[in-house]
Amino acid sequence: MACRHRTIFRFSSLLLVSQRAAKLCIFGFLPAVLAGCSMSFPISPLIGAKEDATGTVPKSPIASLLEPEDWRRAKAALSTALDPQGNGSLVGWENPDSGNKGTFTPVGKAYPLNAEICRVFLAELDRKGNEQSLQGTACADKHGEWTIAEAKPWKKI
Repeated sequence: MACRHRTIFRFSSLLLVSQRAAKLCIFGFLPAVLAGCSMSFPISPLIGAKEDATGTVPKSPIASLLEPEDWRRAKAALSTALDPQGNGSLVGWENPDSGNKGTFTPVGKAYPLNAEICRVFLAELDRKGNEQSLQGTACADKHGEWTIAEAKPWKKI
């Protein structure tokens, strides 16, 4: 009978030790292990338009090269050129008051990205004889408002 009692005692002690080990694993080691699996990334790309230190939304790369009236006219041409329902041809703009002009040419088809429709384009700007070629990407929100995501110098071939 003593042997039987010890066996039961050992089994219950083993069970008690197993429960403690399981609790220690769940509440002690598991959070430490999972903390190593965490990820960190900047939240600013998820917000949409980025603000500068003054709290204002910066101008697009092309708008910073143009006068406000030039940019208003250029933006209308950009919207027409990049419209996925359009014919995909070159659209020009001109401001006779400033003498500045330019064109936008869509490249490829529009594609979805982060709940927006985006499209690559080529831009030619002529600011009183100072010509500049740019390649960029613009995206339209659900209201059809196009925003230039990026624009960089482009060399003609």
